[in-house]
Amino acid sequence: MDTNLDTDFLRTWIGKSQTETDIITAAPLRMMRATMDLPQAKLDMASQASDSLPPLWHWLYFLPSPQQSELGEDGHAKRGGFLPPVPLPRRMWAAGQLEFFHDLALGDKITRTSTIDDVTVKSGRTGSLCFVRVRHEVSNQNGLALREFHDIVYRPNPVSSASNASPKATASVAYEQAPVASHSEIIHPTDPLLFRYSALTFNGHRIHYDRKYVTEVEGYPGLIVHGPLMATLLAGLGKKLDPDARIASFEFRALKPVFDLHPFEICAGERAGDSMKLWVKDFEGHVSMKATMRFTT
Repeated sequence: MDTNLDTDFLRTWIGKSQTETDIITAAPLRMMRATMDLPQAKLDMASQASDSLPPLWHWLYFLPSPQQSELGEDGHAKRGGFLPPVPLPRRMWAAGQLEFFHDLALGDKITRTSTIDDVTVKSGRTGSLCFVRVRHEVSNQNGLALREFHDIVYRPNPVSSASNASPKATASVAYEQAPVASHSEIIHPTDPLLFRYSALTFNGHRIHYDRKYVTEVEGYPGLIVHGPLMATLLAGLGKKLDPDARIASFEFRALKPVFDLHPFEICAGERAGDSMKLWVKDFEGHVSMKATMRFTT
């Protein structure tokens, strides 16, 4: 794949937008509750007022559905279309920032307008990196319900898959040590969990379920736990610890991949004023994702 980046060309995508519609139906919510091992709730379209979506579960809707013939080698849709055609093979969800204005609920007819907010190119340890920021605005019958900024990073493949899979390859990287948590839960990233979340979000990215591809082509030591799955787990933990509080915003950033080779922990600190810090701790005690949840005062 040609990895020369024409920054000016890629930045011509800034301002491009698309609008999609969907309906919040019960089946994805029921299957998500099963995947998260949560007790099943009665989901009744006639009682939608009591069936508000948990934070970040709107990712079960507006799912991209490219034709099978339009998929690239990595399982994503081929480059181009709404997103700029960045000629770098690795694509990851790097960060997100969300503002919540009112609830979405079962039965809502929802509209999402997505806009390319920015495209930037930077130099990293492994070569050029391209960051694409997408702004999503989701509305229902009551108006704008949430605004989300979705940061995507495109990276080159490693020069040697074998060296990238080796622990020595990252020995010089100073990862952040996780602080002491006031509450934590252990998550076991089993193959069925990763597969079910991929299926629920119609995510064909092979790094999450194809062990041969992720180790031999992309050079990782194991299957990669979805960034959105970890963010959803963190948001759910924050909500569980303060169930009566109304969430105003949630932001998260991925710092280090988490693989299915070991359990990981979702952690939270004590609420301080209107905010709570949350993070994912990997088996080495490093912070793999950090997040902040803010509540309305």
